[in-house]
Amino acid sequence: MNTVLLIGAGKSATVLIDYLIAQAQKKIWKVIIADANRDQVLLKTNHSPFAEAVGLDVTDDEQRSKLVQKAHVVISMMPPALHFLVAKDCVEYRKHLLTASYLDNKIKSLEEEIRHRKLLFLCEMGLDPGIDHMSAMKILDAIKAKGGHVTSFKSHCGGLVAPESDNNPWHYKISWNPRNVVLAGKAGAEYKMDGKVIHKDYKQLFAACEKVAIDGLADLAFYPNRDSLSYMPVYHLEGASTFVRTTLRYPDYCNGWNAIVQAGLTNDADSIDIHHTNFKQWSAPLLPFVNDENKSMLEFLGFFDDGIIPATAKNSADILQHLLETKLAMQEHDKDMIVMLHEIEYEQNGVQKKINSSLVVKGEDSLRTAMAKTVGLPLGIAAKLILEGAVKMKGLHIPIRKEIYEPVLSELENFGVLFKEEEK
Repeated sequence: MNTVLLIGAGKSATVLIDYLIAQAQKKIWKVIIADANRDQVLLKTNHSPFAEAVGLDVTDDEQRSKLVQKAHVVISMMPPALHFLVAKDCVEYRKHLLTASYLDNKIKSLEEEIRHRKLLFLCEMGLDPGIDHMSAMKILDAIKAKGGHVTSFKSHCGGLVAPESDNNPWHYKISWNPRNVVLAGKAGAEYKMDGKVIHKDYKQLFAACEKVAIDGLADLAFYPNRDSLSYMPVYHLEGASTFVRTTLRYPDYCNGWNAIVQAGLTNDADSIDIHHTNFKQWSAPLLPFVNDENKSMLEFLGFFDDGIIPATAKNSADILQHLLETKLAMQEHDKDMIVMLHEIEYEQNGVQKKINSSLVVKGEDSLRTAMAKTVGLPLGIAAKLILEGAVKMKGLHIPIRKEIYEPVLSELENFGVLFKEEEK
């Protein structure tokens, strides 16, 4: 019996679990779902006979390896730093591996063994990275096939609150890992614009966010992601004069978040003594950056309250995360929204052309979110394709090849994940 092992059942795994169980029921497969919180798994599986819920400490080598040995395909939804533990077991026991996280140097160090053992390790197989790669490559390959030359590539993506659930001054609610929200942008960004390589450090990222328009939505702001330059050869766009990958937010968010970054309140490295300290005292470095535009936002989060900081907080990032989870939590009937936009300019037979390809997906509620759908479904579809033998490629990859992106994008359309293209 074909068996899929899913390690991690957090916020982004809900729709993936639904998909895997539905496939297992159709095809008589088995799904093993392992998480530190077994009760959380049981809630999400609804006690399906095709799913086995297992409590797992992923750092326990014996526990983890026993589970990996039972599987044909392993999906890791753990924090990125823990993927390597799972990856080593997958190599040793010859199991295919899927993740939604960026491909890092630790996983790359296994590349030769992965190829030698004829395994498929498919990373960056979620939303961003993931659907962004697949949808972009579909367009880029089509442009190349008709003799076009890409001169500018801009790719934007963001997890936002849907307009009907937007009822706070941040115009934002947390639909994914809150720690990732706290630390977003910390590494700064590098990209290419009009022929020049641009580097922005953390404190520059949110200071002057540009805007972009998508039909049917209010204007959105964007800030550049990490290292866009490393994707230029991946996309075969070394000759493009502009190449940037960005994160979308509402404009007010960038203003408020910039103040928090400038004040150093996202710091997760330096321990602080929180005893007899309240939020107002902790957030004192923020005062020089408060202005008429962000004051109500910062007050909403509770920065200036007299409340005592939770004893579990060890650093500023912990305190900030507590405030975000308290004030920006998705409520039961809230809906989130995923927005993606590719802006691609190219030249064909001396004529300048532009393609805008946009995606808007709304969640059902606070559990089956658009984020969970767009992160989880590509992983589930890829697992199905591997088990059915529809994907023959082996080695270490991200989803930029037609063999992967065509069938995955095609099935995603059945779930309402559908791009709208406009060519000028």
